[in-house]
Amino acid sequence: MKRFFVVFCVLCALCVQAKEFAADDSRIVYVGRTMVSDHRVSFDYSATYARIAFTGNKVAVRVSSAKPILFSVWIDRPYSADPDRVFRVESRDTLITLYETKKADKRTHTLMVQRRVEGEHGITTFHSFELNGELQQAAALTERQIEFVGDSYTCGYGSENSVKSDPFTIETENPAKTYAAIIARYFGADYWTISHSGMGICRNYATKVPGWYMPDRYTQTFDTSRDSTWVAAEHPFKPQLTIIYLGTNDFSTRLLPHREDFVAHYIRLLKSIKANYGENHPILCVASKCSEQMFEYVRAAAHDCGMSNVYATGVFEGVHLNTDENMGASWHPNYLGHQKIAYTLIPYVSTLTGWEITDTPVK
Repeated sequence: MKRFFVVFCVLCALCVQAKEFAADDSRIVYVGRTMVSDHRVSFDYSATYARIAFTGNKVAVRVSSAKPILFSVWIDRPYSADPDRVFRVESRDTLITLYETKKADKRTHTLMVQRRVEGEHGITTFHSFELNGELQQAAALTERQIEFVGDSYTCGYGSENSVKSDPFTIETENPAKTYAAIIARYFGADYWTISHSGMGICRNYATKVPGWYMPDRYTQTFDTSRDSTWVAAEHPFKPQLTIIYLGTNDFSTRLLPHREDFVAHYIRLLKSIKANYGENHPILCVASKCSEQMFEYVRAAAHDCGMSNVYATGVFEGVHLNTDENMGASWHPNYLGHQKIAYTLIPYVSTLTGWEITDTPVK
């Protein structure tokens, strides 16, 4: 009789009717630029993530996307380079199970779900979450927060690839294996990215999408919509540092940008960042895959902008492009290459924020 009662209780726990919670429930924490409409949460920037906490043995998300996209999921453990699972959204209004177990469990579980692909793959909309337990308050934004503005490096283009196994596919793009994610994990910070492959300061790769550069996209809520305007004051994310890691695409062909044009566009980006966070907000301007000429352009922008707390440095080619083992798809850095970039920039982050350097491995 006792055994029957235990089995009966387990079956009852597993058959609890699912409850639906709106995607904009205040107990869910989003990190990334989002737009809320009719209790739905939409976003398209790479690396945007949500944290939820819940009881019960199953949780699912109702999600839609115009194009196939990928998400990573971490369950009951900290954010890391490798997720517990990756799921794909193929169509509109799809119910995806994020976590499920047959065990009856009253513990509070934590879950993080992160968009892996860039804005060009379509806007994601979370409609609701379904649980057979209760939604709990997720971990709030950490005290430490970093904003990254960049291109394909910051998106994680080919970060899970080998340079010998091209071509690129969206399955090999993982923002959790970028220098940005590594730096954030090292300092225990939340972070978000405003990034898009092929974008530059005043010239995009091979002159694609003329007139729409990263200084323009930075002011947008959605990477792919020029009509969406981001209002930083309305969001609780208040970074202590912005890192700009751009320039490779401006210098990617023999038709190099004019110095005056590059500097003017760069200063326009700096002004937008300062408008969001204040004149004293520190900004680190990084010359990417650096040549002396690119570094001179970036340094000139930092010097000529007339703003306080704007600094320039460079990640030179030898840091991460010296061997095939450092490279992913289309000669972009893989996870090892991104670790080397992170090691290069961590001392600057520490200096500009006052956050201590520890003996924690950079992972």
